[in-house]
Amino acid sequence: MIKNKYESPLTSRYGTSKIVELFSPAKKFSTWRELWLNLAIAEKELGIAGITDESIKEMKAHLVLTPEDFKAAEEEEEKRRHDVMAHVHAFGLVAPKAAGIIHLGATSCYVTDNGDLIILKQGLNLLLEKLAKVIERFSNFAKEYKDLPTLGFTHFQPAQLTTVGKRATLWIQELLWDLRNLTRARDDLGFRGVKGTTGTQASFLALFEGDHDKVEVLDKRVTELSGFSEAYPVTGQTYSRKIDIDILNAISSFGSTAHKIATDLRLLANLKEIEEPFEKDQIGSSAMAYKRNPMRCERVCSLSRHLMVLAQDALMTNSVQWFERTLDDSANRRISLPEAFMTADIVLTLLQNISEGFVVYPKVIERHISQELPFMATENIIMAMVKKGGDRQQCHEEIRVLSKEAAKQVKEEGGENDLIDRIKRSEYFQPIHDELESLMDPTTFIGRAPQQVDKFLKDYVEPALKPYSEILQVIEEATIKV
Repeated sequence: MIKNKYESPLTSRYGTSKIVELFSPAKKFSTWRELWLNLAIAEKELGIAGITDESIKEMKAHLVLTPEDFKAAEEEEEKRRHDVMAHVHAFGLVAPKAAGIIHLGATSCYVTDNGDLIILKQGLNLLLEKLAKVIERFSNFAKEYKDLPTLGFTHFQPAQLTTVGKRATLWIQELLWDLRNLTRARDDLGFRGVKGTTGTQASFLALFEGDHDKVEVLDKRVTELSGFSEAYPVTGQTYSRKIDIDILNAISSFGSTAHKIATDLRLLANLKEIEEPFEKDQIGSSAMAYKRNPMRCERVCSLSRHLMVLAQDALMTNSVQWFERTLDDSANRRISLPEAFMTADIVLTLLQNISEGFVVYPKVIERHISQELPFMATENIIMAMVKKGGDRQQCHEEIRVLSKEAAKQVKEEGGENDLIDRIKRSEYFQPIHDELESLMDPTTFIGRAPQQVDKFLKDYVEPALKPYSEILQVIEEATIKV
């Protein structure tokens, strides 16, 4: 694993997932210890007696839990049936000079809720970094294939031509909106701070003997020490569970994007135009040895469906929080929040893997165009005939008859689209026979697609990825090393 300022957030085959580590018990309980340390530092600064330099030093030296710490906490929780107090006890065992002041004035939600907010913020940062990498990869693909004509599809029926790269920008645009949504969710995150059992800060007011100013300074100082610029101005016992809605909505929305992209790629694989990576010795089917199933994209769809529904947990949990809080939120959140982050994490890993190994088949794409373009070119042919002095209505009728015959050849006889050959054999269209090749050039049917790709990448993608330039380089180097 890479050991530097930006440890690689790659997952699966590229190393241990940082998201999995983030939601581990080790991270959770070490975060609690950091919060108890921050509270003690701030209380000491404000003159609370009994908090010494030695007690602070001992706390700092034992922020990471050892196996013995976990065992002590487990044994205590078995007796007390209270996880927070069990860990207060375990922390006090290794920091005895601080044992009497750990958790001073606080309620359980001081560590549980503030700890969650810290982890959620860090989790959003990790998802944003990985999403930026996926956007970069898809952007490289869009740029490479910006000029390659391909059939457009509306209603999954052949439509006006686009380009392979232009279609990719439709995926990228949605990913950019996900980048925006996740950024908003992260930047909107506040800190619960030191609010007491029901949010009134009564315990801290008593601790500071009625000094309201010191309570406010304490709240602000602990917030700063914990890496937040501001705390929520009012809370109940917990921070509002509506915050979880904002986070899971953004993540679930990304699930919708991922599902759409993977579905498009599955359809393109069926058309044999574009395929996901397929390993040299990979087997597609135990019975049908020739198959190349789009299993990565299918996995993306499967996980994304799960991701999309997780937002419902947050919506329902928030709606049933009575007054200052009820505990029926806890078990649900312990499942839905980590699952959302870990599911999004692996979906991003899959999308990156897919985008780094796209297989494009230009000849297949060209053949599909040749099968449909004659019909699409009929308007151009009519206009070319009118320029040569032909009657528009008569020309329309002539080409309608030939088109109908060609359609019968395709649909009823299973043959190729021979409309152009029929036009070449028609005496009526003799004035434009030498123009037919240029009239059938696919590049004349793609409009401004290449220019749109260039402008989109320059004006929208590059600015959006600029804040991630350093981490993207680190991920690139990590991928190369692996």
